[in-house]
Parts: sequence; C-alpha cells; structure tokens
Amino acid sequence: MKQWQPDTWRDFPILQQPQYQDAAKLTQVESELKRFPPLVFAEETRHLFSELANISQGNGFLLQGGDCAESFDEFNAPKIRDTFKVILQMAIVLTFAGRCHVTKVARMAGQYAKPRSADMETRDGVSLPSYRGDIINSFPFTPEARIPDPQRMIDAYHRSASTLNLLRAFAQGGLADLHKVNKWNMAFVENNPLKERYLDMSRRIQDTLSFMEVIGLNSDNTAGLRETSLYTSHEALLLNYEQALTRVDTLTDKWYNCSAHMLWIGERTRQLDHAHVEFFRGIHNPIGVKVGPSMQGDELISLIDALNPDNTPGRLTLITRMGADNLEQNLPALLRRVKAEGRHVVWSSDPMHGNTKNSSSGYKTRNFDDILREIQQFFAAHDAEGTHAGGIHLEMTGQHVTECTGGAYQISDADLAECYKTQCDPRLNADQVLELAFLVSDHLRKSV
Repeated sequence: MKQWQPDTWRDFPILQQPQYQDAAKLTQVESELKRFPPLVFAEETRHLFSELANISQGNGFLLQGGDCAESFDEFNAPKIRDTFKVILQMAIVLTFAGRCHVTKVARMAGQYAKPRSADMETRDGVSLPSYRGDIINSFPFTPEARIPDPQRMIDAYHRSASTLNLLRAFAQGGLADLHKVNKWNMAFVENNPLKERYLDMSRRIQDTLSFMEVIGLNSDNTAGLRETSLYTSHEALLLNYEQALTRVDTLTDKWYNCSAHMLWIGERTRQLDHAHVEFFRGIHNPIGVKVGPSMQGDELISLIDALNPDNTPGRLTLITRMGADNLEQNLPALLRRVKAEGRHVVWSSDPMHGNTKNSSSGYKTRNFDDILREIQQFFAAHDAEGTHAGGIHLEMTGQHVTECTGGAYQISDADLAECYKTQCDPRLNADQVLELAFLVSDHLRKSV
C-alpha cells in the first residue's frame, strides 16, 4: 500500500463532491486554509480518544448530537447557546438518572457539508445542482445560489472558529456549573409533560451538591462541578477542506485533522477502495463510520481493519443507522461477528437517518416513536449479544422547531408547517430531546 500523505486520497475514486468551476480559485482557497491556525488541538483529541477507549471497554456512554447541517444564515450566539444547553441537559439526565459517565460530542463547529441522494434537484420542471451544505453552495433554488463556491470554505472556517470559541467559554466559564442546573430549565420545561420528573431530578442533584458542600467540595475547589468537556465533530465529506486543516502534531509527529476532535464517514462514502477511507486511515483522530442495513459481516470487518489496523480501543466508532424496521434483523449478526473477531469498537445508534419519510403535508420528517423504537431495539440487541450499547447519535436543536412528529406533545403532520426550519434533515426539538433522555437513561440504568 502506498505510504499515506494528506493528499493521497486524490488518487482514489470519490463520491459526493462538488464540481468547482474555477480550479485556480479552489487551489488558492486551499493554500489559504493551510496557513490558518488549527481549530482544535491534538492533545484535546487525545483526551477524547481516551474517553472513547473506556466506552469501547464497556465503561461510559457517548452522546453525540447537534444540527443536521449548520447554516450560515442562522449563525448566532443564542442558537449556539441553546444547542449547548440542550446537549448538557440531556447529558445530565443520562449521567444522573442512568448512573453513567457521558462523553459529550457536538455536531457543531464544522457540520457544514451534507451528502445528497441525487446530484440534481428538480422543481416544477427546472433542474439545478443539489444543495450540499453552506460550505459548498447556498440553499435558495436559483442557478446562482447552487454554484459551488470555494470561498465558502473560508467562511465555514471562520464560523467554526467563532463557534468553538463560544462553546469553550460556555463549557469553562460557568454556564456548565452544576449548582446552576435549574437555570438549564429553558422555558419549554414549564409546560413539558416530563416537567415533574425533570424537576425531581434537579432537586436530587441539588441535595447531593448541598451534601458535598458540607464536606468541603464546591465549585471553587472542584473543577468538575463548574466545568465540563465538550468535543466537536462533523462528517468529513469535503476532503479539500479536511486536507487543508490536517497538520503534524509537534509532540508526536503524527497527522491529525484539526478541523474537529472527531470525524466520521457517511453511509454513502464508506467504500473500501475510495477516497474517504484512504483519507481517514491516515489521521490519528478518533473516527466514526456509518453502518446501514446493507452492511455485511465480511465488509464490516474489512472496513474495521482498514480504519483501525492496530485494533486500538477508542479509535473507531460504528454508528448504526438502519431504521426501526431493519435493525432487529440486521444488527445482531454484525455484533456477533465483531465480538467473535475481537475488534475493539464503540457501538453507537443513529436512530434518525433510517427513519426519514415524507409526510402527507409534503415535509420530510421523522416520527419520534420510530426513533425510540430503533433505540430500544439497539439496546435489546446488545443485551442479547453481551456487547455494550455505547452511545447515541442525534440530529437535534435547542430551538422550538416542529420537524419530527410524535412525542409527548404529539406533533402531527399538520403541525410541521408551524416551525419547520431545517435546510436538510428534520431534527428533534428541545422537548423531544428531554423526553428521549429519560427513556434512554432507563435503558442505561438497566445495563449498569
């Protein structure tokens, strides 16, 4: 096999890429990005690697969540804050009610590219290039908006840097202080059907903290009570951008992709002999790969060996996205095969992508009951096979959107139009995330 370099992926077939019209401008943008500072640091990435290694050995749980695709137009501090809050809120429920350490990884500060099912989109007889995320082109259905523009990579970099700066401030600057847990109750909690359960948990946390203060442990002398760790991740789809932000770590002389702490390969680009697998095999970040219902045991083992040849715990997360109607039939055989082969992986469930459908009102949506059913089947399969259900991967937002039907509020197809904001895939709203957190924590508590 040819020695790996950040650009060896260019010698391989590649899917889901834009066709840039100006090659000189693309080269100029890539050169400019190479001179920019890294967005994350290798030492931070190694901390996440260590946490995922523990999860792969059956200790802990991975919570990965955020926007389906970040938007340039909706880039603002309140939106970042609310998504941060809802991730923290879910993590607190999983940690306290599930009695489990939770590693928090946000789909933020870089989730700007999206794979599409077709290269072209047709409306009313007019065909234009598909919208591929704000790092590539723009959402409005006009010829000008849909032209891929390399300059958007620079725009995405700067927005990612600003988002990371704010996330670090939130995580380390007091917003994550457990003594302020009741302030995480955003307005929706007041009318949420699970309000009493959440407030009861909050009161029990406060009682625990009061006891700790009596014995001398408080936010002033215990960093873990006032700070938290939040890592970032995205699908590394646009390899021009990812290569430009891949750097050699001066402490280890190893290559790290410094656009995020964790990257993953999507279901549409995980071919063994293609560019994305080639790029991913050389970076030393913890990485993930989506596993759909068509995955076979031999293919999965070959993929694991290509991406994690040393079988290093924490290196590889397998993110299953099979759909509630397929997981029960397909996942157990894969669990048995990976276990029998002795491969160290984190198993995580993406219950969103396999359950997407079109509503009667014309919106792309997902049903909360289908999402929950896939998660329940995920836990049941792991219980039956003696393996560890290591995480969940959600598309969610802190905004009060109406994009997924069902849940305690029983959002209907007719309700979708009230606040449907996504530019790509439907997301769980803050109410649905809280509801899901309690249901998942019940499963976690049974497994510890």
